[in-house]
Amino acid sequence: MNTMEIINRTYTFIMNRLVETGRAPHFSEIAASLGLSMTAGRQALHDLIKSGVYGWLYPGTDILVSLAPFSSLPNQFRVTIDGRQKWFAQ
Repeated sequence: MNTMEIINRTYTFIMNRLVETGRAPHFSEIAASLGLSMTAGRQALHDLIKSGVYGWLYPGTDILVSLAPFSSLPNQFRVTIDGRQKWFAQ
């Protein structure tokens, strides 16, 4: 896979996980899903953030906090669908 394909697959995996669970995956989950090493999974996450998407990592960590329009960090912007509140918006 080339870098752009990895970035696209990383974005898709993260968005699907956010929709399903309301939380962002750890880079180890990204690596497992894409069949990458842990180091390559971490790099894929960083490459995604550096690509210009609206998202950010918690400062000084590899923890994804937000990828538009979702936030894994609980905040005042609660999203409720079909009576279930498990999402937060940016």
